[in-house]
Amino acid sequence: MNGAMIPDQPMREAALAWALRTREPDFEAWDDFTAWLEAAPAHGLAYDEVQFALDEADAALELLPEPVHAPAPAPGYAAANDNPPEPVIGWLSSRRGWLGGAIAASLVLALTSVLWLSPSGERLYATAPGETRLIALKDGSTVELAGGSRIAIEGEREARLEAGQALFTIRHDEADPFVLIAGEDRLVDAGTVFDVRLSGAGVDLAVAEGAVIVNPKGQNLTVTAGGRAVRRPGGRYSLAAVDPQAVGEWSRGRISFESASLAEIAAELSRATGRRFSSTDSATRLSGSIALGEVRDNPRALEALLGVRVRAADADWVLEAE
Repeated sequence: MNGAMIPDQPMREAALAWALRTREPDFEAWDDFTAWLEAAPAHGLAYDEVQFALDEADAALELLPEPVHAPAPAPGYAAANDNPPEPVIGWLSSRRGWLGGAIAASLVLALTSVLWLSPSGERLYATAPGETRLIALKDGSTVELAGGSRIAIEGEREARLEAGQALFTIRHDEADPFVLIAGEDRLVDAGTVFDVRLSGAGVDLAVAEGAVIVNPKGQNLTVTAGGRAVRRPGGRYSLAAVDPQAVGEWSRGRISFESASLAEIAAELSRATGRRFSSTDSATRLSGSIALGEVRDNPRALEALLGVRVRAADADWVLEAE
């Protein structure tokens, strides 16, 4: 798997806008379009990918049923408002072009906000802060992507977590194990439900069922159900016990933390809720569990939950020790 990155959202939106405009019969802004393409090499790639998605949308539209003529009204029929009804075929034909454009645009927006196809064929998924995404694999395995996260999936048995957090429910196949690259670690499934979070240069692995082998050709560390392995900067690992029921609890609307700084808590809350939290306090460390819905609705609820001060600053909610 390569290190291809997902084009940023503004670029995707611009590519979609140009793709839809250049499809219009009366489009004439070719000089402006050429200037946009030449402004950055990534613009051409983004435009090509959006056009591919539009072609796929066009193919989907071909599956729509053809319009059917409405039967002629029976003799003596008159509408209640004395105006004869318009033929159904007229409504369908006059709106089919608009419908096609709307469906195509919707499909491309869905593809570009969640899925991007890299030149190598990887399926690249991303979520915005505060949203989650369930990815179903053909073999029955699933990957649930947390907010503010990004993952690349190659085929059905290999993935690379590039940012954020994901919960994996993997169908075990001893002959073809599922492999996850997370930071500098290679994690190999051994019949497993496990959660992985990237934080800077560190990796946090927690196993709910089965086992995960960390770096089989290196440390060859086996983490079984109820176990947690945290890789710190520098390559050191610490092992601890974890409640299997708490693994992946973010997918059920709750996050827990242990001896985390206010700065770390603020970053996690931003990713999980979609609201912007910040803190410059790396010294104060807290442990606890937070229901995300309550904090999303009322950020100041953290004052009672954590015993901290919460103040609004522009679009941010700043966390400070009391």
